[in-house]
Amino acid sequence: MMWDWTFTFEILPVLARAATMTVEATALGFVIAATLGLVLASIRLAFPAAGVAVTVLVELIRSTPLLIQIFFLYFVLPKAGIVLDAFTAGVAAIGIHYAAYCSEVYRAGFENIPRGQWEASIALNLSPWNTFKDIILPQALPPVVPALGNYLIALFKETPLLSAIAVLELMQTAKNIGSETFRYTEPVTLVGVFFLVMSLVSAGIIRMLESWLQRR
Repeated sequence: MMWDWTFTFEILPVLARAATMTVEATALGFVIAATLGLVLASIRLAFPAAGVAVTVLVELIRSTPLLIQIFFLYFVLPKAGIVLDAFTAGVAAIGIHYAAYCSEVYRAGFENIPRGQWEASIALNLSPWNTFKDIILPQALPPVVPALGNYLIALFKETPLLSAIAVLELMQTAKNIGSETFRYTEPVTLVGVFFLVMSLVSAGIIRMLESWLQRR
């Protein structure tokens, strides 16, 4: 049989449980990416002397494959005494990798703020921190939400790479089912459907957030 519906319904709960691992990895990875990316962009903005080092770091991360970074955190760091479990290493690698991309998005948002905003804040005797927190950041974030949303979806679709270090996310679970039953059509197809549905839901949430920010 090309497609076995009985088998499909049997493996559906198993894949649904694995989907929670994928969603968790995506959420945690994106929190790391969005937060660390903002920190990196802020350092480049506030401390030009450190900007060169941050730029080199960002380009190094962006120019090397994510899979190599996952392997580095999981297999190489233990040599230095830093041992991470597979899930933590994978999420950290994904978060750091996409933090480099998010930092460029934030940097573009900061550069679009007119210089007069900073000068007006100085004239009002506002501290640099209050200027950044209350004036610059609220103006810089809304325009970059669509770009950050694109990276969220891209990050989500990168989670199958965690199977390389035996994290039981969706793809690894589908591969295990296939190796045990010698049927790959149903599990792999269902994984594709899961990713499609969750990507569309994420895109819808991003559009709603973008509309909400524009109305404020």
